[in-house]
Amino acid sequence: MKVTGFELRRIAMPLVSPFRTSFGVERDRDVLLVRAVTEEGAEGWGECVAMSAPLYSSEYVDAAAEVVRRYLVPAVLSLPDADPYQAEVPFAKIKGHPMAKAAVQTALLDARLRLAGMPLAAHLGAVRDRVPAGVSVGIMDSIPELLEAVEGYLAEGYLRIKLKIQPGWDVAPVQAVRERFGDILLQVDANTAYTLADARHLAKLDPFDLLLMEQPLPEDDIRGHAELARQVRTPICLDESITSARAAADAIALGATSVVNIKPGRVGGYLEARRVHDVCAANGVPVWVGGMLETGLGRAANVALAALPGCVLPGDTSASDRYFSRDITAPFVLADGHLPVPTAPGIGVDPDPATLTEVTTATEWLAR
Repeated sequence: MKVTGFELRRIAMPLVSPFRTSFGVERDRDVLLVRAVTEEGAEGWGECVAMSAPLYSSEYVDAAAEVVRRYLVPAVLSLPDADPYQAEVPFAKIKGHPMAKAAVQTALLDARLRLAGMPLAAHLGAVRDRVPAGVSVGIMDSIPELLEAVEGYLAEGYLRIKLKIQPGWDVAPVQAVRERFGDILLQVDANTAYTLADARHLAKLDPFDLLLMEQPLPEDDIRGHAELARQVRTPICLDESITSARAAADAIALGATSVVNIKPGRVGGYLEARRVHDVCAANGVPVWVGGMLETGLGRAANVALAALPGCVLPGDTSASDRYFSRDITAPFVLADGHLPVPTAPGIGVDPDPATLTEVTTATEWLAR
């Protein structure tokens, strides 16, 4: 496969409601899309999930675009065959920037699979044609507001509720949701908001029979997570700490995690995401697919990943209307708590040209 060039496209996607976590509030998404164009006539799309500011990770959209422009695209254009697996070799020489790498690699993978007539799900090894959907509920101003939001999501059919927590917003909201809605699948996500000194307080969540407690401590505190796992009954799930299959293997071996959240953007793409899945499966560790408020392009690829056999827990693969009043692709719609796995070649979806044009804020063409 020979790539003639890449289009970098920035789009502005307002959220249907503000999404608040322990590290900030998002009201809209400034999204970087990467489109690969091949000599063979196929095109492929990749979505960069970096945020506007370096709050979730060190990456942010402007920097990701610069890395793609200055380093990743030239590396791909210099390859005799723009194979996504071959691109991992020059990408490995560039330190960090997994979200930027994931966007370019996904565009290549999408184009390659479209040429081959193969869906991404089949390429990754999917075993399901639909995946159970969970929903992530941000931090609210009050418990009544939270209960109203959770009630609405359950009425829509979501099979699992994830509550964002932070110091001062943890035990009370979890207790309120458990008492109000009973035996639902419930978990929490701290996004690194606590330290090991909070272990006794975090243990107060144990009586609520949570599926898991996601990333309570800083991402580099693997030993702290291992110690916390010995002090609480709630299973510890790592998110930000899992940057590669090797990182997953180390965390499992150290007892720092018993569940893993896979985010393809965080590990550098869907090829490494599958390796993380395989490492976890080999160690009997369940995984699920997290979300970064993706458009339909990123959501399609995440749903394909979530159909792998080791993804046994509902992921953050919510319907399109959870975040956007209008998506750039045909919307993903919840049916009996599940989303369908795309079956068309590549990621299985295409952006709507009119909508894409309307939300575009900038474009750039990069070629030899």
